[in-house]
Amino acid sequence: MSYIHFIGGEKGGVGKSLVARVLAQHFIDRNVPFLGFDTDKSHGALLRFYSDYAAPVATDRHDSLDPIIEHALDDPQRRILVDLAAQTQHSLATWFDDSDVIALAEEHGLTLKWWHVMDTGRDSVDLLRQWLDRFGGRVKLVLVLNELRGDRFEILEASGERQRAEALGASVISLRRLPDTTMQKIDRHSASFWAAVNHPDRDSIGFGVLERQRVKVWLQRAHSEMGRLAL
Repeated sequence: MSYIHFIGGEKGGVGKSLVARVLAQHFIDRNVPFLGFDTDKSHGALLRFYSDYAAPVATDRHDSLDPIIEHALDDPQRRILVDLAAQTQHSLATWFDDSDVIALAEEHGLTLKWWHVMDTGRDSVDLLRQWLDRFGGRVKLVLVLNELRGDRFEILEASGERQRAEALGASVISLRRLPDTTMQKIDRHSASFWAAVNHPDRDSIGFGVLERQRVKVWLQRAHSEMGRLAL
């Protein structure tokens, strides 16, 4: 069975591309074949950090999105990873509806998994509510609580939307905090997370032993969270 992972959340700056990068590294470290699609025309993270595994895809035309499904059908053992730019959910939803993508996926044994990446703000909760209103119970959902953008999710808990999502079968994982300076060094050098921990030239990214160790521990925790899911 092939899985198609849509990394969304709709809100800009919430950490969607970071989650896509972590999931890409998760697949690489476990020798799981995958193909990434990057919808961000100006700041494509998969194209930048994992270019050997990724291709660009536009969301403004249905025929440009069709290869996502076609590649999944061509090789059921290969995962498909789609990093969604901000404000692309409407285009994806229209494509879903006009092509009846959900029914097609069921017919061919494809599993659609939507990752809703959240920060601590009300916008993320409102966007989750909108997603659940439209797709709740029809597409498998993973809520990602991105602690790099804050670790107090009281608005989410008080809203009842997490409980609603879990009642519809959603999984919830947390992405723990990593110091901003560490992430900035990784991004400045366009390094994969593997390179940040294992690059033979240890001075190339400017990490000392303990900083490399923090990235390693952070990545292990992220992998552990993802390891609880069917991917």
